[in-house]
Amino acid sequence: MEAFFRTHTYLVEHTHAPVRRMLMDEINWNDRMIGIKGTRGIGKTTFLLQYAKEHFDSHDRRCLYVNMNNFYFQGHGIADFAGEFYNNGGRVLLIDQVFKEPNWSKQLRDCYDKYPLLKIVFTGSSVMRLKDENPELSGIVKSYNLRGFSFREFLNLMSGNSFRPYTLNEILENHAQIIKQILPKVSPNKYFAEYIHHGFYPFFQEHRNYSENLLKTMNMVTEVDILLIKQIELKYLTKIKKLFYLLAVDGSKAPNISQLAHEISTSRATVMNYIKYLADARLINMIYPYGQHFPKKPTKIMMHNSNLMFAIYPIKVEKQDVMETFFVNSLWKDHKLTQSSKDNHYLIDGKFKFRICNADDFGRLKTSPDTIYAKYNTEIGVGNEIPLWLFGFLC
Repeated sequence: MEAFFRTHTYLVEHTHAPVRRMLMDEINWNDRMIGIKGTRGIGKTTFLLQYAKEHFDSHDRRCLYVNMNNFYFQGHGIADFAGEFYNNGGRVLLIDQVFKEPNWSKQLRDCYDKYPLLKIVFTGSSVMRLKDENPELSGIVKSYNLRGFSFREFLNLMSGNSFRPYTLNEILENHAQIIKQILPKVSPNKYFAEYIHHGFYPFFQEHRNYSENLLKTMNMVTEVDILLIKQIELKYLTKIKKLFYLLAVDGSKAPNISQLAHEISTSRATVMNYIKYLADARLINMIYPYGQHFPKKPTKIMMHNSNLMFAIYPIKVEKQDVMETFFVNSLWKDHKLTQSSKDNHYLIDGKFKFRICNADDFGRLKTSPDTIYAKYNTEIGVGNEIPLWLFGFLC
């Protein structure tokens, strides 16, 4: 136990989070069992340590961070460890990568039932379906998703500002006034291209090749998270990876399931399951018409964020696809996004019609008063024309 406390103290004291994640204020920290999901590289470990740093002194033995990668847990269960921690005055246990422990959900349930004053905050892969696949946790766990940096967070970090997030209604109703508060302090277009290329994952701050690091992360997601959590045999890994590559190269469009099944030598049903796993892993987004959902075939598949596009196949990155991917990713957290009847058109929350377009070509478009135009290559807007970058301020 002493070794864990020493590691905890060191990590907390050396944690530096220049951007405070919005999720920190969205979580109800009074709950006793909190699960934080997110894809690899998104900053879950830093998030746990930042919570510890904000609420406890680094030497306060009531709080302890542990990582299931520690070989100690190959011979000791979570419940036994938590019991020793609890009996010595521990009250907040932060468990990183909980899915690495066999029977982790049953052990967390034991902790919940045996130690009424213990709070457990754990992290897991976005592939995990905490309540559907772990009935032991039903009714006791509160689940949250940690996403990558929004454009607002990236802009604040790079420019030294502290712009607040806005709701979709605020942007739709007051975008001109909001922009007037932003532009005197910073030029968003100066940073937008950087964010599109390498701003979503926090590790862009590290002194390593970003694309290589992102490729490594994507491989770990497929090789470990999907295979381990979905209990897929290793021999099928190459099929999942090839499918992901084919979807990325095809660009943002409806998938040809029969062709994909032929390409990776499997059934249509298996292709759809693999697509769902990739979506759960936050590697792709599936877009459906209003009222439809999985297991039906999506009308469009796109990468989960624009950074992935440049890492996988940078020589075939279409600007329109990139801008639509940014828009979908920005809206995905808090809004229901579906495909409208026309290409490049989206329906948000079943009522707002959007089209993503190039400001330089806008004069040649046939516009409609019932459509909101998210325009790139511009910093200002008027009426139903809103600069695309501003939707990066939703979170």
